[in-house]
Amino acid sequence: MSALSETRPAQRLHYAWIIAAVTFLVLLVGAGVRATPSVLIVPWEREFGWTAATIGVGIALNIFLYGMIGPFAVAIIERFGLRRSVCGALFILAVGTAATSLMTAPWQMVLLWGIVVGSGSGMVANVLGATVAGRWFAKRRGLVLGMLTASSATGQLVFLPVLASLAVEQGWRSVSLVVAAATLALIPLVAFLLRDRPADLGLPRYGEAAITPTPVLTENPARRALRGLRIGLQSRDFWLLAGTFFICGASTNGLIGTHLIPACIDHGIAEVTAAGLLALMGICDLIGTTASGWLTDRFDSRKLLAWYYGLRGLSLIFLPYSFDYSFYGLSLFAVFYGLDWIATVPPTVQLAGKSFGEENAALMFGWIAAAHQIGAASAAWLAGMVRTDTGTYLGAFVSAGLLCLVAALMAAFVGRKPAEPALRPLPA
Repeated sequence: MSALSETRPAQRLHYAWIIAAVTFLVLLVGAGVRATPSVLIVPWEREFGWTAATIGVGIALNIFLYGMIGPFAVAIIERFGLRRSVCGALFILAVGTAATSLMTAPWQMVLLWGIVVGSGSGMVANVLGATVAGRWFAKRRGLVLGMLTASSATGQLVFLPVLASLAVEQGWRSVSLVVAAATLALIPLVAFLLRDRPADLGLPRYGEAAITPTPVLTENPARRALRGLRIGLQSRDFWLLAGTFFICGASTNGLIGTHLIPACIDHGIAEVTAAGLLALMGICDLIGTTASGWLTDRFDSRKLLAWYYGLRGLSLIFLPYSFDYSFYGLSLFAVFYGLDWIATVPPTVQLAGKSFGEENAALMFGWIAAAHQIGAASAAWLAGMVRTDTGTYLGAFVSAGLLCLVAALMAAFVGRKPAEPALRPLPA
């Protein structure tokens, strides 16, 4: 027995878990950067006299690019590798956020927060988590994807309350500089620890015994991304998934992530307290989205999506009335809504893999996520217009809730119709 124990190789932590941990940090910081404008809307209104509609243009462009860059980001990662692509994206974010401390005009806000930060954050969005989970994990992929997706909510948990306090005490420019410094500090860690594929270290994926050879890709990233879109547009399931994710983005990042703090201020709730509500949502979503990944490994993803969207719709319809109960009603909303914030990602990625092949799940999810951000950008702008015209967010909240109920119905039909021969999985 002792001889056997001496010859048995020691169990070591698979490097895939280190990759997952580094990716979690990258997604956490990226989400914190993208969500930062939600604590800056009111300071910009006070200092520059900009309206919510004007600021909403820059935020909407930021959210739009955050999604539209996704499929091209997957193709760029496939062509140039994870490490170089992520380091480049973090550098762009650091430069863009630092430069915003010097802005004085609306067009500068649109250029920096909209285009520069939007493009950089799109490279380190949920498509990065889908790519890492697919490359490094054969087992527990849903659970890992759930944890990586939840990191975006954790970014709000870590950043927003601190940034809101900093904006109140030191001014909004200090917020931009702190965010830029945190992003820049992450680059050496990524350069040292992140690796492209398990085969680079002579390892199989977690849960497999054989090493998967590294594919040689020479296709232009833009061409591959556009080819995926062309095939997706011919698929009924793609339209259903993209449609539900459009509503998902409109009801989360675009509406709540951008406008909950101003809505709370409209009802006499302090800015720091409102940021604390987003942090509470972050805690709940860390639990809910991780659990969603675990459930995705075990249950029908269509049913999960129907439940998620239905419950979210009910919570949004309740939100305008929760202000009547002050902070306690909002806390109830934050817990209920937070558990469902982005729990939709793991089942959506799984359904994309079933429709287009596991090797193309990240790329096709990138286009589906683009629809998510188009919805978010639309809601960020329209909700600002509603507040400017009516002085309240009531119409925006109720409309988003009803749209979520429509998404619940759409999710039930994904995968019901057999794929046509022309819609075979996209070649890798």
